[in-house]
Amino acid sequence: MKRAAVLSILVAVVMLAFAVIAEAQQPGKVPRLGYLSSQSLSANSTRIEAFRQGLRELGYVEGKNIVVEYRHAEGKQDGLPALAAELVPQNGGHRHPRSATHSCD
Repeated sequence: MKRAAVLSILVAVVMLAFAVIAEAQQPGKVPRLGYLSSQSLSANSTRIEAFRQGLRELGYVEGKNIVVEYRHAEGKQDGLPALAAELVPQNGGHRHPRSATHSCD
């Protein structure tokens, strides 16, 4: 499980980096960030709150100046690639609203 936790954090950090770069290149666009976890939402709640706190410390507020899309594999490691594919834009950086977006203030 430790490896899965590290992977989740690494994916989130990489996605945040891409969001910040994209924001710098396209003024007026709200950056989107993907958060991918092998655990369930309830098992990951403490980590997610720490993640949100880190975003706030960097000046990001979900639903205002950043959108975070959460995906949880519910303990099923084999589901991670499909969930990751949902988070990666396939059309030049623009997402289609075909998957649910969760945002909290």
